[in-house]
Amino acid sequence: MTISEAGGASAQDAPPLGRRERKRQQVRDQLYGAAVELFVAQGYEATTMEQIAESADVARATVFNHFSQKVGFLEEWGVRRRARVAAILGQEHAEDLPVGDRLRRYLGEMADLNVASRAETTVLMDASARFGRLLQDPSLETELTKIVEEGRQRGEIRSQVDPDQAGALLASCYFSSVLRWIREEPPPFDLPGRLDGALDIILLGILAHP
Repeated sequence: MTISEAGGASAQDAPPLGRRERKRQQVRDQLYGAAVELFVAQGYEATTMEQIAESADVARATVFNHFSQKVGFLEEWGVRRRARVAAILGQEHAEDLPVGDRLRRYLGEMADLNVASRAETTVLMDASARFGRLLQDPSLETELTKIVEEGRQRGEIRSQVDPDQAGALLASCYFSSVLRWIREEPPPFDLPGRLDGALDIILLGILAHP
C-alpha cells in the first residue's frame, strides 16, 4: 500500500458502507494502487488503462467505470493526500491551535507525506502539473483559505487580510516548493524546512500583532 492510499476519513467519522459500496470501494482502491505502482515503475505517460486493468486483474471496462480518464488517478492522488492530512489533524484537534500553528501543522504534514514517498511524489506531482489540473484545482487553496478565515474570525489574522488571497498565496508557495524539490536528485533542499521558512514570511504579513 502506498502512503497516499492510507488517506480518507477516519473509520470513526465515516458512516458504515453497505456491502455493495464496500465492494465498489475495494475495487477502486485496487485500481488506484495498481495505477500508482505502474506510474512509479514506468512513468505516467507510458502507462495505459489496459495495463492498469491487467495489473489490478479486472476488465478494462471496470477501470473506466471508476476512472473515466487516466488523469482521474492523479486527481484521486491529491484527494487522498489531503484527506490523509485532514484525518491526522482531526485526531489532534488541530482546529483548536492558534492559526499560525495550525497552518504549520497542515503544511508540515503535507511535506512529510512527500518526503516519505519521494519517488511517488516526483512522478505524480510532475504528471499532475503537466497533464492534470494541479495549479487550477482550488482544493488545497480552499482548505488553507478556510484556516485563514477561521483565524481572522478569532482575531488572529489582520482584518484587512483577504482570506482567499492568503489561501491562494499559501497554496502557490506549497506547489512551487514541491515542484522545485522534485526536480533534482538528491533533493536540492529540505522540503519541510523550506515550507516552514516560507510560512514564517507569510505570517509576518497576515497575523494580527498586539
